[in-house]
Amino acid sequence: MPELPEVETVARGLRLTVLGRRILSVTLRKTDFIDDPSLIERHLPGRRIEAVERYGKFMLLRLSAPQGEENSANGDNAPAALLVHLGMTGHIASTAAAQPWEKHTHASFALDDGRELRYTDARRFGRLAYLSAELLPAELEGFGADPLEVTAEEFATRIRSRHSRIKSLLLDQTVLRGVGNIYADESLWRAKIHPAKLGSSINKNQAVVLHRALQDILKKAIVMRGSSISDFVDGDGQPGEYQQHHRAYGREGEKCYRCGTIIRRAIVAGRSSFFCPKCQIGPRGFLAISSTPRKSRRESATPVRKKNVKSPVKRPKGAARIRPRTK
Repeated sequence: MPELPEVETVARGLRLTVLGRRILSVTLRKTDFIDDPSLIERHLPGRRIEAVERYGKFMLLRLSAPQGEENSANGDNAPAALLVHLGMTGHIASTAAAQPWEKHTHASFALDDGRELRYTDARRFGRLAYLSAELLPAELEGFGADPLEVTAEEFATRIRSRHSRIKSLLLDQTVLRGVGNIYADESLWRAKIHPAKLGSSINKNQAVVLHRALQDILKKAIVMRGSSISDFVDGDGQPGEYQQHHRAYGREGEKCYRCGTIIRRAIVAGRSSFFCPKCQIGPRGFLAISSTPRKSRRESATPVRKKNVKSPVKRPKGAARIRPRTK
């Protein structure tokens, strides 16, 4: 599922292509991932896209009042927003209206510049929702701080005041919004903190180091357009590049870049967590899933073939061994 850097990458692309454009019409196909399709069909036409914001792992397309009713501030004519969540395979980008629809395109918004904003999602785990000015605050209520904006002091308070695994806290969207499995593992590796360590057991200095590591990694990942593990591409259809810089995530069985110890995997907060058992000392009694070096796994999976070597002939049990004749 796209995390903060991937969603920010998509949002920045949309700002370049659809910001200020007015929606002329809406075409929907499969709608099981849309909160209320009729609201989108009824309220989006005539509205202008005034802002594209990232909020945690989803985007908000801020919409003006309908054309000719900009001065109205009540009811359905007030400014609103289109919430977009990409799920696991979602993609949203603008394209020429004449271009054929790609497979799994489920929503299209015709714009006043001759282009269309299209949403595709093969597995339909994403979400689209029209949020009026009245509903929007309730939708955003309960989310935690943005990890790129939270201060070191607030970050430490949110982490150290809870008796939960640090990996679980980083993934908890009520604590920090936008962090997922990839960047939680990467920041914990950078800060030398085991993912199963309790938040309440982390000292102030460790919290400061983790805060700095998380922000540095997220910023670098945004610059590199996020991590493309399977399906993610940016608005231009290009994959991200940060996966080439992963130091922990997905590296089970490989050597730690820092100390050379084999990276291990464990289940923390219901998710696979990758860590270095030497750099990131785990809590007493914590067991990781056993792993072997990636090279060894690959070699063991491939049978070794020896040329010109005949397999020995097995003889029945108790049979006499025939010795070769000698002159």
